[in-house]
Amino acid sequence: MLHDPSHIPQIPAEQEIVLSGSEKDILRRLGAEIAAIASLPVHGEKARLWQKMNDLNQERAMVWINEIPWHEMNVNDELTLRTNHPWARDLEQSLRRTIYQWKHFPCDMVVNDYLDCPIVYHTTDFGILEDVDRAFTDDQNDIYSRHFKIQIKEPEDIEKIRLPKITYLEKATQFSLDAMNDIFSGTIPVKKVGQTHIWYTPWDFLIRWWGIEEAMIDLYMRPEMVHAAYERMVDAWMHELDQFEAQNLLSLDCNNTRIGSGGYGYTSHLPGPDFKPDYVRPINMWGCSNAQIFSSVSPEMHWEFALEHDLRWLKRFGLIYYGCCEPLDLKADILKRIPNLRKVSISPWVNSKRAVESLGEKYVLSRKPSPAIFIDWDAAEARKQLIDFKEAAKGCNLEFIMKDISTVKYQPQKLWEWAEIAMSVVNE
Repeated sequence: MLHDPSHIPQIPAEQEIVLSGSEKDILRRLGAEIAAIASLPVHGEKARLWQKMNDLNQERAMVWINEIPWHEMNVNDELTLRTNHPWARDLEQSLRRTIYQWKHFPCDMVVNDYLDCPIVYHTTDFGILEDVDRAFTDDQNDIYSRHFKIQIKEPEDIEKIRLPKITYLEKATQFSLDAMNDIFSGTIPVKKVGQTHIWYTPWDFLIRWWGIEEAMIDLYMRPEMVHAAYERMVDAWMHELDQFEAQNLLSLDCNNTRIGSGGYGYTSHLPGPDFKPDYVRPINMWGCSNAQIFSSVSPEMHWEFALEHDLRWLKRFGLIYYGCCEPLDLKADILKRIPNLRKVSISPWVNSKRAVESLGEKYVLSRKPSPAIFIDWDAAEARKQLIDFKEAAKGCNLEFIMKDISTVKYQPQKLWEWAEIAMSVVNE
């Protein structure tokens, strides 16, 4: 997600990154560990299997874990940060998490033989910040309950939604690249990477400003107002994408980049025949969308108040991933109207038989097992859930994505065991 609707994005500082010798040594050692992991031939094989699946020619189901409660994962200080500089700590955290996941629950994880140096840019917000009351059960967890205060009540409130502006911070990018090259020279290559996959989901924002009950009522009572607001949100995202493209700030995501709410984007169908290596366009990339709040909205209203508007965005991309937590087993007919649709989210709340019958072999089924299994851990039940869906989806292209893991009750071994079970199931 480019925007965090809870706060105004701050402009990153454009200043030289000065680290101590010990901080460089810490990062260099972690980089060497990444290089050793990446040198293993299994990564090439896993990338090949991901590509076969996304090309609709799967050899076996794929497995990946993300959206992890990292605050509950630290074992033997494996995730304890030892640098002090804010830039160094961000990089150290990323490296340690990659190593930790590879060690404990890799599944079909792919580790690059280089390190990304993301470009630095600033994007303004959409003009409205969420106004919420918060309720925490664990103050270390960034997942918590929120009560959203309504900010869009009347048609004139739509004008609060502003078009964002992208500013590429070339100096800050170069300072970061210089620092990484200095640290990792001779250890692991560093590559500058632009904006890859974009999480496009206007309803996730609108609902924070509109209110859930209010928005659902207005789909019927004030449809023109809903159309106007949603179209304004599409305008905002399109305006931002135009700037990324015009400033040549996009990078390919047909690699081990997460796509939509699913797995990696490896495919031979991208970047496409008209690709220019020095100028990535949306047509060379994956696009995505969802309307999670429409879980109980009819297919007709889902199309009218979301997908029909989203086509402006989706038509710009080479391949499409659709969905997240909303059950889509009753909405196959409207999904099939999306051009270049390739992957569909199969949430824990779908009717599995109906989802397979309606979507079947035409798309990759991105199955999301329920993370509730970690609350009252039952290894046998976890295995059964995976086997049941695998059997139901026999002959289909399938990935299992364990995500939305709010907690493992500070017992990370549950996640490690789930990973072993999942890999045994897909390899049987």
